[in-house]
Amino acid sequence: MSTPRDPIEFAGSTIEPRRRVAELAPGLLTELAAGCPTTADPVQTLTHSRDWWPLAMHWAIDGRTWSIPGAVCTPRTTQEVTHVVGVCARHRVPITPMAGRSSVTGAAAPAAGGVALDMTSMNRLVEVDETSGVVCVEPGMFGPEFEEVLQRKHGLTVGHFPQSFDISTVGGWVASRGAGQFSTRYGKIEDIVVGLEVVLADARTVQFGPHAAASQGPELMQLFIGSEGTLGVITKVWLRAHPLPETRRMAGYSFDSLGAGIAAMRDVVRHGATPAVLRLYDDIESARSHGATDSRCTLLVLDEGTPEIVDATFAVIERFVMHHDGRTESPSLVERWLEHRNDVSALAALTQKGFVVDTMEVTSSWSQANAVVEAVKRAARAVDGVRNASVHLSHSYLDGACLYFTFAAKADDPENTYVAMWDAVQHSALDHGASLSHHHGVGMSRARFMERALGETMHVLRAIKRTLDPQGIFNPGKLALDEQFWP
Repeated sequence: MSTPRDPIEFAGSTIEPRRRVAELAPGLLTELAAGCPTTADPVQTLTHSRDWWPLAMHWAIDGRTWSIPGAVCTPRTTQEVTHVVGVCARHRVPITPMAGRSSVTGAAAPAAGGVALDMTSMNRLVEVDETSGVVCVEPGMFGPEFEEVLQRKHGLTVGHFPQSFDISTVGGWVASRGAGQFSTRYGKIEDIVVGLEVVLADARTVQFGPHAAASQGPELMQLFIGSEGTLGVITKVWLRAHPLPETRRMAGYSFDSLGAGIAAMRDVVRHGATPAVLRLYDDIESARSHGATDSRCTLLVLDEGTPEIVDATFAVIERFVMHHDGRTESPSLVERWLEHRNDVSALAALTQKGFVVDTMEVTSSWSQANAVVEAVKRAARAVDGVRNASVHLSHSYLDGACLYFTFAAKADDPENTYVAMWDAVQHSALDHGASLSHHHGVGMSRARFMERALGETMHVLRAIKRTLDPQGIFNPGKLALDEQFWP
């Protein structure tokens, strides 16, 4: 069974929190333990103090972390979750839901201390409706176990394969509004979820769906998809599943310019072809990841499903790739990508060498995509110490695409360089009409940009928060919500 993986080792034997919080009273620990497995062991609380946020890796090298929770509760049932939430609500103690802790934004880190609610013991595939293609799963089940059981026992797949697949859980996918690498065929997680069970801040349990479709007022379930644990604790998830694909086909192409590749991708999708994988890399990433030596931009395509649909999809792809002067390359480019696509080991190695490395994924309309690419790269390269700024297009839609940027800098002051780099690239993206995020979410990393990104609608989000969680106990410090635990 998979377990959470730590991103990097802490340096030193004594770890200092950047933000000190009040310790939990012994009586509170006893009350929590009466209804849910609970520990205040220092090793466990320190382990649960962080996720895969790159800035937190630099803190770890310096023997620091943001904040350390006072206890770790590990519920096995929805009833145990309601017990913990009820205790925390009565005592006004912050509570941070987490599982794989693979977030790269600090979303799964208990920023205000309190209780870390580790959901990894809720890890069962509860029910499978093979006729309807709907599966019910607990939030702490890791991706590999989930898909292995679903495929082997039921001949189904949900088709959600994020880069963090090996170290992330179903609940994390939902909480961060994640996207799998096959999403052009299967959809993002918000397209796959058909039902949720959620424990609210008053310890009530509510269920949304599952329904194939409905018209019964606003879709309230969507409030909790992408809420990063700030509105409630997800305890069950119902997901759409597909029959296992009958065939799979791959192809590689290249273009003289990124703009030509973007135009080809746009025409492919806008003419109805939705291959599972449609990924375009600029010349820098093509050389680094795919061995290109002629400054060309590489397009990787993979589709799977019934042979008739796959054949028709590739007919559309070939038509528009050739229309935009694309060149056919070896399918081995895709095979190589499949072998290494989930490798996350490089980040720790680069961090230990003093590099500041991170990624930013935003969505842009097709009409603005080239402008966003150029502006963000230019903004990144203007920051002192930045050595690299590159991009690939990872997910496509009828009206636009996800632009996935990678940045690397070498600096004597990693934290200030990190902040300066993010200020430059995120504001540049927003200046040109891009979204704040596509699938990594907000967490602590992007919270300072929320007001600008949401504009007048930010007050709607805050009103929902005040209504559902009036004491602000759920995951303080995230999504720029005005909570009592966060200045």
